[in-house]
This record gives sequence, C-alpha cells and structure tokens, in this order.
Amino acid sequence: MHLGITRGQKMFRIFNILILTALALLCLLPFVNVVAVAFSDKLYVSAGQVTFWPKGFSTYSFKYLLVRKSFWTAFVVSLLRVALGLTINLFLIVCTAYPLSKSKEQLSGRGIYAWFFFVTMLINGGLIPNYILISSLGLRDTIWSLVLPGCLPAFYLVLMLNFFRQIPRELEEAAMIDGAGHLRTLVEIYVPVSVPSIATIVLFCTVGHWNAWFDGMLYINTPSKVPLMTYLRNSITNLDMSEMSSLDVELMKLLSDRSLKCAQIIIAVIPVLCVYPFLQRYFVTGIVVGSVKG
Repeated sequence: MHLGITRGQKMFRIFNILILTALALLCLLPFVNVVAVAFSDKLYVSAGQVTFWPKGFSTYSFKYLLVRKSFWTAFVVSLLRVALGLTINLFLIVCTAYPLSKSKEQLSGRGIYAWFFFVTMLINGGLIPNYILISSLGLRDTIWSLVLPGCLPAFYLVLMLNFFRQIPRELEEAAMIDGAGHLRTLVEIYVPVSVPSIATIVLFCTVGHWNAWFDGMLYINTPSKVPLMTYLRNSITNLDMSEMSSLDVELMKLLSDRSLKCAQIIIAVIPVLCVYPFLQRYFVTGIVVGSVKG
C-alpha cells in the first residue's frame, strides 16, 4: 500500500537539495572567479575589483601563453606523457591484477605477491634514492623518467584486483572448458566486464600524469622536454626576460601576474574537462565495486 510522501519527507528532501546546492556553489564559484580574473583588465585585477564577472574584458593573458612556441612544445610533451603513461599503467595493472585475483589454490604464494605490491603504498625509497636510480639508469632528461617510475600504481592495482575478484568464477570456468587459456580469458572475459573499473583508472591516471610537475622539474633539464605543468610553474617562478620577444614584453606590460596564473589554470584544466564527461558514468561504480573485498 502506497502511503505517499509525508510532509517531513518533503522537508527533508528540500533541506538536502539546499545543502547540496550550497556545496556545489562552494566548489563552482572559485573557478568562476578564476575565469573572471583571467579575462579581466590589469587595472581591475590589481585593484581587487573582480569577483564573478570579468571587468574590462581582456585576453592578453591568453595571448601571452598561446603565442609562445615553448608553451605548445610543453603541451605536446604532456600529451605524449599521458599517452605513454596511461598505456603502460593500464597494461601492467591489468596483467598484474589478473593473477593476484586468483585464490591461494590457483596461485601459490598469492598473499606474498600481493603484500609485495601493497607495502609500496606504505613506504617508498625516498626522493634522493629515486633520483640516483633514475640517473644510474640513464633516464634523466627523457620522457621515460616521467612515466616509468610510477608505471604500476599500487592503489589502482588494488582497485582492479578487487574488481576482478567480483567476477563470477563460473565465467572463467566456462571459458576454460571451451578451450580458452588465461590470456584469452583475460582479454575476452575479464576486461570487457571490468569497463567501470578500467574507466575509473583511466581517469585517475590521466589526471595524475597531466597534473604532475615536480618530476619534470627534478629529472628534465632541457627546456623543450619539460611537461606543461612544469613549464607553467617555471613561467611564474623563474621568469626569464632575456628569452622574451618584443611582443612578449609588451603583453607582460598589459597583464597582471594574477591574470596570468588564472589563465594557466584554465588552460591546464581543459583536457581533464574534455575527458571526464565520457568516463563520469563509470566513476562511482568503479570506485565502489573496486574498493570492496570479494
């Protein structure tokens, strides 16, 4: 028997909507302010008069970034890093999670192997040993120094491992009866049904590689090889006037430091905003199911 919605339930829903709306605005308004500052005139930005709408509309901050060849070079380096890093991450995560998702009877010593990876989430070798290792391997000043050190993230491995453990064992047994080996079972059974978890890991890895800047500052010496985030950081902290053209100098006179930083934030977040809508519907499922032990 349907009793309908009581007045208390209606008030509770309204209260929830108001709270969630307020939280959404708290997350959105700072970015709106960043956009407004990026498109505002230097005079209004310096006076602190820009809130959520541009004043004295100006695009000088974007012109300064977009006309620089070094900016686009760094942009391409970041795209290459994401492509290489994401491919290596997914391949190693899937290939490692599959055997670790088996029972102790199927894989002898499974617990030891799992702890071998899990312990890396608790401790690491340290910054200086990592730097010495990268230098000793001859990876410094190459794209591989940015993608190989974190090629198998343990946290994402745990997500994929637990997701694989949710898959009914009967599917694997049926594939084995039909003559499929482990590789074919992984490719044709496990991977297709694990799309939510894979999409979640794709999003995490993409954002991680795209936003990383410290390793680029640490391992890359050649300016033309630095990723975008490292380039944007250096453009503010280590601004070299000697490398600027006359056009760059004129643009610098017309924009404020704050406008330039906001323009960098906008440009940096655009690729992530382009990826997220395609993966958002898998995000919650991949996190929840992948975090539950089967």
